[in-house]
Amino acid sequence: MQSITSNQNNRVKEWRKMQSKKGRLSSGQYIIEGWHIVDEAIKHDQQIDAVIVTDANFLDQLEVDPAVTDTYLITPEVAKHISATETPQGVFAVLTTENYHESIPEKLGGSWLMLDNIQDPGNIGTMVRTADAAGMNGVIFGKGTADIYNPKVVRSMQGSQFHVRLYSGDLAVWMAAFNKHNVPVYGTELNDQAISYDDVEPTKQFALVMGNEGNGVSADLLDKTDQNLYIPMNGEAESLNVAVATGILIFHFVK
Repeated sequence: MQSITSNQNNRVKEWRKMQSKKGRLSSGQYIIEGWHIVDEAIKHDQQIDAVIVTDANFLDQLEVDPAVTDTYLITPEVAKHISATETPQGVFAVLTTENYHESIPEKLGGSWLMLDNIQDPGNIGTMVRTADAAGMNGVIFGKGTADIYNPKVVRSMQGSQFHVRLYSGDLAVWMAAFNKHNVPVYGTELNDQAISYDDVEPTKQFALVMGNEGNGVSADLLDKTDQNLYIPMNGEAESLNVAVATGILIFHFVK
């Protein structure tokens, strides 16, 4: 284990750069932090390039694979320097980024969630965790949606990104693929053509597209859905949070 005490150390500079998209693209790596998410990465056999801790005993508690030889002991001051949180837990890991612009699976079935221009990291994390909890096949990050490796998005997903497959791509292309494989695509919209979600029978095979917090699903994608849905509300609120609406719809379909 290597000991690092200075913020000016080259390794520390590299880790700090991973907080930016440019830094992540340059290194091909990203950094995660916190007991739960690091433990989830280890349990689900993620490609871990380095483990960074503020206490040497943390390594034993994490049950780090002996194959991970790059381990670092840092000071609390260095931890604050590389952390994206106000109060770091003193546990970090450096992971290899994946190419999420991979091709659409040849056999496309099951349940899928598509994110259209979703920008709030908290909402994205909640939606991915919901998809994970529902046992969905994958989540597709569409145009305008926050970066999968954005530190706030990573933290908000809380390890669910290691349980459910994540993709990034053109949602219109994905929707065409779903259509080809007879997977019904549902959008959310308040118009005369939309129907209440509870008028649709639960199903194990569907794709759901959820849109931007302020503007909803883009018009060009709504034109490509098989059916657009709305959630009836009895109170005075004009709308639901997109992550809340996602949970209601997903668990209606999968029940």
